[in-house]
Amino acid sequence: MKKFDPKHAAKHGYTEADWAAVDSPELTEADMATARPFSEAFPALADAARKSLGRPKSANPKVAVSLRLDPDVVAAFKASGQGWQSRMNEALRKAAHLS
Repeated sequence: MKKFDPKHAAKHGYTEADWAAVDSPELTEADMATARPFSEAFPALADAARKSLGRPKSANPKVAVSLRLDPDVVAAFKASGQGWQSRMNEALRKAAHLS
């Protein structure tokens, strides 16, 4: 059980009484004996949460490939910062006359 932290409480605007009001007691052996997995207790909610995990499916997903390139080519794209793989993909699209 996490302890009351006065500095954190002051920063976020709650009191020790607020903390005590929502604090939950330690689980007993009897509590644990009757506990059920979340997915069993709330199947619809668990299913919805499972489906919402991760990035949405793309209509045009990328294909993972292994490709050997000259180190200076990779270094030049990486030097341009975040998104270098997308920029490399666009350069390849232009070279293949796809855009």
